[in-house]
Amino acid sequence: MLRKWEQLPERMQNAAVRPYYEQLQKKKISLFMKRTMDVVLSSALLVLSAPALLVLAAAVRLDSPGPALFRQVRVTQYGRQFRIFKFRTMVNHADRMGTQVTASGDARITRLGKKMRQYRLDELPQLLNILLGDMSFVGTRPEVVKYVREYTDEMTATLLLPAGVTSEASIRYKDEEKLLEGVSDVDDAYIHMVLPEKMAYNLRSLREFGFFRELKIMMDTVAAVFR
Repeated sequence: MLRKWEQLPERMQNAAVRPYYEQLQKKKISLFMKRTMDVVLSSALLVLSAPALLVLAAAVRLDSPGPALFRQVRVTQYGRQFRIFKFRTMVNHADRMGTQVTASGDARITRLGKKMRQYRLDELPQLLNILLGDMSFVGTRPEVVKYVREYTDEMTATLLLPAGVTSEASIRYKDEEKLLEGVSDVDDAYIHMVLPEKMAYNLRSLREFGFFRELKIMMDTVAAVFR
């Protein structure tokens, strides 16, 4: 359930967020069903995928030096920071070697990492984030702190709900890396070109929020991956 308005972070208590908040307040049943599905489905998938997770973890370790998992601070509901679970798809300590956004042809991506990104296998460990309540199956992708600081007042409305593994924006921008190919300043291009466009979809998803709409996004994501 949502916090009371006066309990939201001060930054989110603005006129641009209010309509989104009031709309979600009317969706209490959908919000309950959303969290119930997150817990039940993530628990089941963690058990069923455990052998595959172990194989992938071993493959990552064998493919390049470094840990199997990549942990990075991201931002979720109400601006809370958490550490995301992902299989490492770049060389170890890649986050210290350049931008936090990945462009096509990024030399930091490993051989196995390229394939894992293509089929989104690197995101399987996020099932644990979902179970813990840090994330949801559907929602705005969690950004790093430096990009959240660039949010407009309206964009902070996306922090009313937990960050998600997938969304309409994720489907439409699944080839985001190619959009940033050849850009001289990747961070600037992401903040001023890509982020606003993605947020337009994320904000529309908030306005049209509903449990069955989220089920459709999940099915569309599976179809997009296999395409």
